[in-house]
Amino acid sequence: MKIIKVNEGETYQPDPGWKRVSLAGSENVSVEYFEKPKGHTSPLHQHTNEQVCLVIKGKMKVINGDGEEALLGIGDSAWFAPNEPHRVENAGEDLAVGVDIFVPGRSFDFWLKRLKK
Repeated sequence: MKIIKVNEGETYQPDPGWKRVSLAGSENVSVEYFEKPKGHTSPLHQHTNEQVCLVIKGKMKVINGDGEEALLGIGDSAWFAPNEPHRVENAGEDLAVGVDIFVPGRSFDFWLKRLKK
């Protein structure tokens, strides 16, 4: 067993206020906690991993590459297929918080590598 507390996990900010924390990871699955400030949206992106995005605070809008979108509240989730273009934005007036689960696991520095291009 390995315990990782959210305030002690490996952390970085791909954009100001967009905090990501590695909670667990292996080649099979990885879990990341994230915070999005008001008005923040991730760039449209895709990856080879399946992804589940679970909202634990606030409201988030998820949009795929076809323009399909949904508004998610606390406890709601979205699943993205491998290589499905998508983005996630804070659709509320306050900080939004969520958890991303990736299968198979992905490298925690995904956004650092992507934003350096």
